[in-house]
Amino acid sequence: MGAPTDLELLEAWRGGDRRAGEELFERHFDAIARFFRNKVDHGIDDLIQRTFLACVESKDQFRGEASFRTFLFAVAHNVLGKHYRSQRRHGDRIDFGVTSVHDLAPSPSVVVALHDEHRVLLHALRRIPLDHQIVLELYYWERLTAAEVGTVLDVPEGTARTRIRRAKQLLEEEMQRLVADKALLQSTLHNLDSWAASLRDRLLDDPGPEPKPS
Repeated sequence: MGAPTDLELLEAWRGGDRRAGEELFERHFDAIARFFRNKVDHGIDDLIQRTFLACVESKDQFRGEASFRTFLFAVAHNVLGKHYRSQRRHGDRIDFGVTSVHDLAPSPSVVVALHDEHRVLLHALRRIPLDHQIVLELYYWERLTAAEVGTVLDVPEGTARTRIRRAKQLLEEEMQRLVADKALLQSTLHNLDSWAASLRDRLLDDPGPEPKPS
């Protein structure tokens, strides 16, 4: 007998099986930790906890139109937005279509880069608008489809495809601005998929404590 699906675990959890909820969270914990890792320098554990708590509170609202994993990313996306908006002065607005993580928190990334290409990619991601950073990280690190990215951002699939293309363009422009070494720039650009994939494994060097559902 194979492992239960996410939906089977969710239904068991809704029925009062706490262990099913714990298994469901454990299955997706790393992905949610990665989501926050290159976007927030402090309080990552708290944001992960908030995401799973919000999932606990809304688990009965999930109807299965998308995957549970996509649903979790959508919750995490909402939690991230609330986090940054809460740090603004009362009444200040923030447009994640133009504002980057570097604009909001210009300190270096907490992610350890083993290669120069990793460093270039990390720095460039944090300097493009946050909405575009999210698109690329979901696309490269979590291998979400354009339709799934659209679900996370609550936009049509066609809009998500446009954002992916634009995000790639912005990332390349930012890398060209940051890197004077042409050989390093070409290595990063020509092997972007592989560098992004290998960087993905660096994001969880310090994942923090694991939350438990209630």
